[in-house]
Amino acid sequence: MLPGNQLALAPLGAGDLIDRAVRLYRRHLITLIRIAAPPVIVTAAGSILWTIGFRQIFNTPSNSKLFLYVFLLVSGLGLMGGGYLFNLIVMGGASRNLVAHLLRNEPVSVRATYSAVRSRFWGLLLASLIVACWILLSMAVAFFGWYMVVAILSVGAILLANVAPIWFSAAVGIISFLAATALALWLFFLVVGRVVYVPQIMLVEGRGVLDAFSRSFSLARGNVRRLMAMTLFTTFATYSALMILVIPLGWYGYLSGVDPSPWNSAQWPAWYAVGYSVLGPLSSILLTPVWMLGLSLLYVDERVRHEGYDIELMAARQLSEMPEVDVSSPFGPALSSSTRKLPPPPPPRVSGRVLNLS
Repeated sequence: MLPGNQLALAPLGAGDLIDRAVRLYRRHLITLIRIAAPPVIVTAAGSILWTIGFRQIFNTPSNSKLFLYVFLLVSGLGLMGGGYLFNLIVMGGASRNLVAHLLRNEPVSVRATYSAVRSRFWGLLLASLIVACWILLSMAVAFFGWYMVVAILSVGAILLANVAPIWFSAAVGIISFLAATALALWLFFLVVGRVVYVPQIMLVEGRGVLDAFSRSFSLARGNVRRLMAMTLFTTFATYSALMILVIPLGWYGYLSGVDPSPWNSAQWPAWYAVGYSVLGPLSSILLTPVWMLGLSLLYVDERVRHEGYDIELMAARQLSEMPEVDVSSPFGPALSSSTRKLPPPPPPRVSGRVLNLS
């Protein structure tokens, strides 16, 4: 087993990526939670405001309070969206910190991550907005395709029930539904996978927004299964953590006379509804670092597969710094420099004239 700050020479599969992310997560648990905490706290605050506004907007008789609850709804929605965007932005800084850890064994720290974020904040914000719109568009396309396929297959199953046993048509319908869902998920991750490396490319390779999108499109080849496996693993782990937190709250609410069933959420008291809405972000704060590490490692693995990035990292770690030459590489650098170079000094003057050194 390789140490956490070394790369395998062979490309990593989905299981290896998840294992590497979990090992890095265990090694830097507290630091990674501190890195992921600010976006999650923003999202949790938005969730609280949304819950309060949504519960009271239909029950208030006062116009002034109605305006207040509408403001809470809009503010909560804005904070939740801002939290998710902030999460994408922080992901870029975490990727740069991870590559610096792999390259120079620099410590994984909150300061290094957020310093990298501050250096490219506005560019990352614009890129995150474009990525968010791309994700929403991908969801709409995948859902429309899934709906059309399921509708056609449902009509076929109903027609099949007239000429075949009911159990056979039901089995065909269930299998078709599962196949359509798997196809929709594959289509979604195929489209989304083209832009998942934009924050990493901007901070690791130092590219601009449009150049980062072009680079991400060319780099993301054959990553659908690994991206889907990483997403499903993180999703199931997050919901498992959520259930661990929800069960004690549900028992306490049940003993206090609250029906904890989600179908009766309109009857929940305010304290229970707010507590339930906070548990989701709190569970994600534990697993968001795994998602960040997974996407960062997936980006590194794509460069290992297509560009021999592991050899480049080992060479940059073992050898002295390469001299500055006027050569442009078709690949991204191992780690772009974040410091500006000072201009060369002016040539010396002798007796009021410039000395010719050529």
